[in-house]
Amino acid sequence: MSATPKEPLTFMAVHAHPDDEVFGTGGTLARLSAEGVRTVLVTSTLGENGEIVDPDLDDAAKQAMFPRLGEVREKELAGSVAALGIKELRLLGFRDSGMAGTPENDDPRSFFRATFDEAVKRLVKIIRELKPQVMATYDPFGGYGHPDHVQAHRVARIAFEAAGDPRMYPDLGLDAWQPSKLYYAVIARSFFQKAAAEMRAKGIDGPWNNPEMETDEWGIPDDKITAIYDVREYVDNKLAAFKAHRTQIAPNNFMFVIPEEARREGLGVEHFVLAQSNLPPLAPGQKEIDLFAGLR
Repeated sequence: MSATPKEPLTFMAVHAHPDDEVFGTGGTLARLSAEGVRTVLVTSTLGENGEIVDPDLDDAAKQAMFPRLGEVREKELAGSVAALGIKELRLLGFRDSGMAGTPENDDPRSFFRATFDEAVKRLVKIIRELKPQVMATYDPFGGYGHPDHVQAHRVARIAFEAAGDPRMYPDLGLDAWQPSKLYYAVIARSFFQKAAAEMRAKGIDGPWNNPEMETDEWGIPDDKITAIYDVREYVDNKLAAFKAHRTQIAPNNFMFVIPEEARREGLGVEHFVLAQSNLPPLAPGQKEIDLFAGLR
């Protein structure tokens, strides 16, 4: 079944861990929510294997928190969801895979080691229940190569197609639903280059001062971007969402210490690449300013 005017406009973002929803899609989720679009966040894991950066916790407190870190981060995620005005939060229920090469990455409970068909089926169920016309996830590299980000990309891409095929997962007992668009949330290379130059000029320390990080090659070439979404009115929502993730984003994170103008410029625009669509193709070089273009 394809989208019909009877269904509410619904946007679904598929992410790997708590806090990922803010990077790249936080402003989009906030803006669409404010405009009355039903926004759905799907989070694949609870970030059980991440570091704890909360400055109010000493080493002993951090060690005591690790066994229940998933529970802590689920609560932080709820705070972020509230800050962004997200209407629906769904959890896929897998475990954080950790970085490539770590023992956690080999855990059979991890998202990266999950049975792929089961992961796709869980997401298809959510798609068929909530009927998004537009979906967004990471690019094939997962933004920066984290195994869970790569897996989220793979699962979202296949589920986007499988949800609309009635032959797939009939045991779910739900009608097939085909979303109209799938976007990859990306960051423009020009943003990284400009931000790095400004931070160096202002003497602010960060990864842009480490030549091994090759920050000039970060991000997606600007000519690959197909949608530029203005979320400047929702930067404060993004900042509040970042702050909700206290165990992952410290108060001295560069996002909070860079100059106000640079922060609003950097966080106030979100970029996307249209990966799949059943609408007429974009003209060469066309940049959308509405992710629901052609649907409303």
